[in-house]
Amino acid sequence: MTRPHYNLEAWKAAMVLVKSIYETTRTFPREEIYGLTAQMQRAAISIPSNLAEGAARTGRKKFAQFLSIAKGSLSELETQLLISVELGYLDQKHGVFQLVEEVSRLLSGLHRNVTQ
Repeated sequence: MTRPHYNLEAWKAAMVLVKSIYETTRTFPREEIYGLTAQMQRAAISIPSNLAEGAARTGRKKFAQFLSIAKGSLSELETQLLISVELGYLDQKHGVFQLVEEVSRLLSGLHRNVTQ
């Protein structure tokens, strides 16, 4: 049985972003394991999780609500990435920022489509 979120490009891109966040945070200092690293991983996981939950709900309004939560988690993650740059843990040209932009674009497009 195919789940509805499996067909969403935004979900697929968000899954790639989660993997990238886990790979990226492996290089962070050990003392951040329960701080910034854990926060970033939770925010990243929240994005595809909310897409999946929203896609499984009935009605566009409910789906739009979960899309909004996913967008909020993405903004939280982007802020944490920028903090990582400020702390010297990450280069501002790291590829993860391109993934954030891609997921943002896909979420915005999907949200527009669902709310029209």
